[in-house]
Amino acid sequence: MQEKKINLWQTILFTICSILVLDTFVAPAIIGVSSITIWIITAIIFFIPYGLLSAELGSTYPDDGGIYSWVNRAFGEKAAVLTGWYYWVNVAFWMPAVFVAFAYWFSYAFAPDANAWVLAGVATLMCWIVVWIGVRGVELSVAVSNVAAICKVAVLLIFGFMGVAYGIKFGLANDFSPASFVPTFGNTTQYITAIVYNLLGFELIGSIGSSIDKPEKTIPKMTVFSGVIITALYVFGTFGILAAVPAEEVDEVDGFYFALEELCTVFGPAKDVVFYVVIVVALLTLVSNMITWTLGANEALAAAELDKRSKLLGHRHPKYGTPDNLYIIMGVLSTLLIVLNFALSGNANEVFWNILAFSFVIFLLPYLFMFPAAVKLRKIDPDTPRVYKAPALTFCAVLCEVCVAVSVIFLFKDAGSAFALGLLIVGTLLTTAAGFWLYKAGRK
Repeated sequence: MQEKKINLWQTILFTICSILVLDTFVAPAIIGVSSITIWIITAIIFFIPYGLLSAELGSTYPDDGGIYSWVNRAFGEKAAVLTGWYYWVNVAFWMPAVFVAFAYWFSYAFAPDANAWVLAGVATLMCWIVVWIGVRGVELSVAVSNVAAICKVAVLLIFGFMGVAYGIKFGLANDFSPASFVPTFGNTTQYITAIVYNLLGFELIGSIGSSIDKPEKTIPKMTVFSGVIITALYVFGTFGILAAVPAEEVDEVDGFYFALEELCTVFGPAKDVVFYVVIVVALLTLVSNMITWTLGANEALAAAELDKRSKLLGHRHPKYGTPDNLYIIMGVLSTLLIVLNFALSGNANEVFWNILAFSFVIFLLPYLFMFPAAVKLRKIDPDTPRVYKAPALTFCAVLCEVCVAVSVIFLFKDAGSAFALGLLIVGTLLTTAAGFWLYKAGRK
């Protein structure tokens, strides 16, 4: 039986689902109205060049494994294994942070008296639902992500339009004068990293390149359509938040929830109905987001010939052909992190940012390999047909490399306490050491 191919609109929806995130897009609004300007500037100097590079790589080399495969072609096995490993570890640490947010949003809306262990149970359950779906293969994951992408678009559009209605009915909660759009250094360095992070994911579709119908045409088109939609939605959604909530009151974890609660007041007596419908949809999108990222991360790492490195890691499900043990290990690790964090802290913000700051660093590192790989592959492999060639490739790669490198530096700079900085440094070193061990295991 011939495998069903993924068409253009499915890839667009998959990418929108991958890149649009409701749990972290709120954080930059703390900067204030100037965050809208920073979203637009970052889209111009990073998101567009990054999309162009990803389009060339994905359409020229539509290999399963995506970013792992591209780095392997350019720089060899060692750099590629590290890239796949970083990618996987990021998602394993990001997933519990996402479902900590899920648990708190759920609690605020439906179980305000739930204790910390009930919340831990909710977060853990959602992790294992993602594992269950992921093990069952690409087709189910793509189908779920397509529905979720539509939901995410709807939620951000609702945020934006409710922001307009809120401003008309009650007045805007922040100053939207021209001067307020001018960025200042201040805490911009801390949250610009979150903006870059929120714009990553174009390469994710490349992890299932062989499943795409006519990838040489589909991937470039997908990049243009999804890039425009994503940028517009992030800006419009941010406006909605700032229309209703003063910037200094925006919260990293709960900002989405409380902004939605405030925005829904424009509906008067019907506010509760609208609120509960939107919050349920938003909760479901958190689950779907992790479905796309666990799929990409596990396929990227599985491409590193794990069968010759570790029988445990390289195992494939006998029916679905998926790297089932990678999913299960990711679920176990996420569960341990959720339990540990709820045991050590009852503060949602501390839990969220301790986990997320580390995953930010680890996640950004693979891109330091990916962008130079695009330049090198065009140089060393000129004979491979390129139906799409990114304009000013080297310039785009340099822009992207600088943005990612600066974001990593800012993460360490804004770590906060010496303890948090130490965790970032030690965690990054240990993760890198484990990646080298995985590479050497394959060499043996």
